[in-house]
Amino acid sequence: MSPIRTPSPVAGRSRKRRAAAWLAGLAVLGGCAVSPEPMTIEQIEQRVAEDRQRMYADQEPISGLMSFSDVVARVMKHNLDFRLRMMEATLAQRQLDVGNWDMFPRLMANAGWVTRSNDSGGRSVGIESGLETLVASSSQERTRTLGGLEFSWNLLDFGVSYYRARSLADQALIAEERKRKVLQNLMQDTRAAYWRALGAQRLADRMGDLMRRANIALARGRQIEQQGLLPQAQALAYQRALLDSTTLLQIRRQDLELARAELSALMNLPPGTEFRLEDLDEPRLPPLPADMGRLESLALKQRPELREEDYRRRITANDARRALASVLPNLSFDLGLQYDSNRFLYNNSWAQAGLRVSADLFRMASIGSVRRASEAQEDVDDARRMAQAMAVLTQVRVAALRYGLARDELGTLAEGARVDKRLADFARASASSRVDSELELIRTEARALLSEYQRQIAYANAQGAWGRLYNSLGLDLTPSAPNPDLDALAAAVSDSLELWHRGVFARPSGIDDRPKVSLQLSGVDGELTRALRFGLVDALLESDVHVVNGDGAPYRLEVSLMLEDPEDGGAGGEPTRLGRWSLRMIDVLSGSVVGRADYDERLAANALVGQIRTLSARALQSSSSFILGRLFEAHRARADDAR
Repeated sequence: MSPIRTPSPVAGRSRKRRAAAWLAGLAVLGGCAVSPEPMTIEQIEQRVAEDRQRMYADQEPISGLMSFSDVVARVMKHNLDFRLRMMEATLAQRQLDVGNWDMFPRLMANAGWVTRSNDSGGRSVGIESGLETLVASSSQERTRTLGGLEFSWNLLDFGVSYYRARSLADQALIAEERKRKVLQNLMQDTRAAYWRALGAQRLADRMGDLMRRANIALARGRQIEQQGLLPQAQALAYQRALLDSTTLLQIRRQDLELARAELSALMNLPPGTEFRLEDLDEPRLPPLPADMGRLESLALKQRPELREEDYRRRITANDARRALASVLPNLSFDLGLQYDSNRFLYNNSWAQAGLRVSADLFRMASIGSVRRASEAQEDVDDARRMAQAMAVLTQVRVAALRYGLARDELGTLAEGARVDKRLADFARASASSRVDSELELIRTEARALLSEYQRQIAYANAQGAWGRLYNSLGLDLTPSAPNPDLDALAAAVSDSLELWHRGVFARPSGIDDRPKVSLQLSGVDGELTRALRFGLVDALLESDVHVVNGDGAPYRLEVSLMLEDPEDGGAGGEPTRLGRWSLRMIDVLSGSVVGRADYDERLAANALVGQIRTLSARALQSSSSFILGRLFEAHRARADDAR
């Protein structure tokens, strides 16, 4: 029978210590595991609240009416998309700052304390005899302190870091070009939204009044149907006609009203913020630019996309040089000061230096492949840039064409709006209390308001096409002082718009192929004559006609305005008087009549000066095909004969 062994107390304690060590190790490893932790509802709600507060923070309150320059200034200062691009440009610059430090040599300082559980040492054995020649010995303390200062410079690291920093510099410039592009797009979007929102603001009161009257008339029609005062078919037709008159009007109203919300979003205004736009006279839309070749050259130099492609080609060249530098032989230099507290050392501190040359022969064999890949990439960059340049030239041409078409459409719709307004005035003057008369009046006024909505939309489209032309050229805003306020930004925007207008729509120096026309006026005198002249000059300039003072022009526009006696406006109505414009375009050299037209319009008896200026321009515009169209035909024919 084998004896029973009693476990040694020392062995038991050893097993317990090993078990405890295993458990501690497992606990440490378990602490390194990470499990998914979704955000709580409270955290999400807190994030939403903070974002909403930061989105609209530090915004100046709106005071007074806002012009287009004021709106653009707010867009520049508070639009979140533009802020993002500005931050990206700043980030690219900060990354360049970091990349510049990579080119510096390495200067490493180190200090430490090391220890071990036993002595290090060894024995020596004779090579020839194989006999142990020394007893085991150690020349190193178990615990010691270390320190050092090492300077090292590596040609390969420097070359790679240098070309990487140059690429980062070009990346920073690309970020700036992208910021330019975002701002140019915002300018275009703001222009289109501004004029639509202003049109909605102008017509809001008229729309509200007409809808109120239409609803009253519709309720009256239902009452007539219920009381049997008219046959049911006639009463329903009356209601249907009212609904038809207002349905399309409400659709057009939505087209303009939505622009107000879009404009508010562009300015990053908090939802529900009220603002009003400054209702100034609509700027005259200039004729098409005269020198498209000059504008195309300007676009090829200014567009952010093409400048970005230039920087991308430089990045490609730098990347090729960096790849080539990485396969060339490497030269490194090291210099250091070291300290070791080991008491067995003869010298506890020392200096050391080294110079090394190394080369990866297999990688050096790939130099030809690296060069061919670089050349292929440069060819791709050139092809992409030329394709982009062709797209830019097409955009310039299309933008100019769209502007011309939008301008022509505006002229047609403006004439339609004038005719519908005169019809509404006539219907209003002859309205009676009969149901059919009331229906016709509302329908006529609805049609006039619809025409005005369409004219406002057409003008906004023309302004948008005008802005698209600027955008296709890549024009920049005039720089302002750092961290400007809204007034300074608005002034910079206004200056930029003036410079853009002169730069885009000005004719080449020494070239003016516009027809030259002088004015001869009769029928009125004093302030009314000046108002008549100003209105005609406005219309001629808008039509790209050169107005000449005196008798030196080859064409003369003779305009006579006759004002009839005032008439009573009826019960509570304002007195009116009829104005009759007679227009004739004369070829001075031949004495022949190029074109003639007559125009009648009823004016309020008071405040004639402002009305005459506006209506005189309207008189010439409404008869454009009979006067200006034939003027341009005669001018082209004379130019062809001269050639």
